Amino acid sequence: MTRHIAHIIIEADAPLKVGSNASDFLQDSPIQKDWNALPMILGTSIAGVLRKDFDKSKVDDIFGKKNGSKVIISNALLLDEDANVNEELLLEKSHFLNLFDNLPIREHTAITSKGVAKEHSKFDEEIVYKGTRFKFSIEMIEDDKESFENILNLLSSTSFRLGGGSTKGFGKFKIQEIKIDSFDENSYKEYSSSLNHTLKDDFKNEKFDPTTHIRYILKIKPDDFFMFGSGFGDKDADMTPVYEKVIDYEKGCLSEEMILIPASSIKGAISHRTTFHYNKLQGNTIENGNGIEVVKEIFGEAKNSKEKIDGSKGKILISDCFKTNHQKIKTFDHVSIDRFTGGAIDGALFQEKTIAQDDTWDIEILLEENIEDKYKDSFEKALKEITIGMLPLGGLTTKGHGIFRGKALRDGVEI
Repeated sequence: MTRHIAHIIIEADAPLKVGSNASDFLQDSPIQKDWNALPMILGTSIAGVLRKDFDKSKVDDIFGKKNGSKVIISNALLLDEDANVNEELLLEKSHFLNLFDNLPIREHTAITSKGVAKEHSKFDEEIVYKGTRFKFSIEMIEDDKESFENILNLLSSTSFRLGGGSTKGFGKFKIQEIKIDSFDENSYKEYSSSLNHTLKDDFKNEKFDPTTHIRYILKIKPDDFFMFGSGFGDKDADMTPVYEKVIDYEKGCLSEEMILIPASSIKGAISHRTTFHYNKLQGNTIENGNGIEVVKEIFGEAKNSKEKIDGSKGKILISDCFKTNHQKIKTFDHVSIDRFTGGAIDGALFQEKTIAQDDTWDIEILLEENIEDKYKDSFEKALKEITIGMLPLGGLTTKGHGIFRGKALRDGVEI
């Protein structure tokens, strides 16, 4: 019996959230780590994503249901600066591997139906740097090369995501390398199961999208200033934009702090405005006795045990956007005013740091195609409003910041 084996190197094209279902004294949701305390992705997570997108007529036969799986998927281990994985316990980490000791933290807070922060709902999540590379293997234990290659092609799907928070900007990957080889019964006995073992042939992925998504691109440029807040201050201002570093394998270091537009902020603004347009088109108002229907079909719904809501995953994928921090920073000074005297409140001076950047941002949004037109039309109206400055993005929008203009493309054609 022939065995087909592939070694795959993937690179995080957006930050990655692979939760460990644990908590510690520092984070509410730390990531999954291996025996060297390095980030890793469980093989079961990869298998679950591939199974979901595989040919439904053959999925039980290949991935198993009653007779066991014909596919073996290893854990994805972190690639070091020498393009190797560390499968044994390290007595001492290199400088490069030590960069993963302190990973980025994303701050979150739950929002009520009124759009304000829910009490006692602040939490944080540990994530893995954009640019991080992992290596894993896929082994097919039956002479079915066509199915084996179909599995590998799934890795190049535009909707392929790993880890949690895929609808909030996390988990997008790109293929760096796939090496394959086939072994008969005799040669397999000599095969090393190490991921550092070199396979002989290159495999070139075919572009494949099993779920069929509509691809939207927002090509937008800020009018003047914008800020997606970090929730923290610095020595110059009380409010600062959110920055994040990415890992650079070529230089073997972390990049400078990059300007970040979090996908969750974009999604929140679009969700709110899509809901407005949908209810307007459907004639849903409080005055006529109709509830304001939230567009769960696109954006999903949070689980709520008290209200017996099972929850559902959204059908939208947005990725975080990064740009090199080479633009001007503008700091605004403010003072709170006493509404009765019209004078400044003592000690109420504060500063806000914004980004004065005139670059164009390309924001990719994938939307599942099997969505009713009434939802899709409302969604596209919201996108259009961003491009004409009618839907500001980020923080401080009531002070004139976050106005963007540009165009929205649907599968390459302007809306």
